[in-house]
Amino acid sequence: MTITKDTIIGDILTIAPQTAPIFLSIGMHCLGCPASRGETVEQACAVHGVDVEMLLAKVNEAIAAAN
Repeated sequence: MTITKDTIIGDILTIAPQTAPIFLSIGMHCLGCPASRGETVEQACAVHGVDVEMLLAKVNEAIAAAN
């Protein structure tokens, strides 16, 4: 699965829980919150002031490395 800016954070964590530290490292400390799990990657990046393309690269790299 390729993660895009429209992918829901909760879906990413369900299929690739190893990505949680990536989200935590950029300040997304609310991963257990139901609201944050329903956000898209783009929405979460906007709230946290993170470059969406940089985050997508890190998350997709982590998923590829696990497979």
